[in-house]
Amino acid sequence: MSKQALIEQALQALEPSVLQVEDESHMHSRGQETHYKAVVVSERFAGLNRVKRHQQVYAAMGELMPQVHALALHTYTVGEWQQQQSAPASPQCLGGSKHDH
Repeated sequence: MSKQALIEQALQALEPSVLQVEDESHMHSRGQETHYKAVVVSERFAGLNRVKRHQQVYAAMGELMPQVHALALHTYTVGEWQQQQSAPASPQCLGGSKHDH
């Protein structure tokens, strides 16, 4: 199973009404299956600030978190998602990793 599929499976714990996980590793210099973007729409986020929402995602990811170099999170309630309908695009990586030569 791909890491993306494992992330999608783990995030089902948040009972999302919308879940979009994208492997954005191709935009970065650290190899494959390292950078992801996740859009999670769940009523579990109601009344929570962004930090608390992200903490819930990290908890759901559990043992997968150390296997991911970067995870861009966009967390919404159903009402917020109905107003927004999309997450911001991720910027292109400008490099700068200590692994770059």
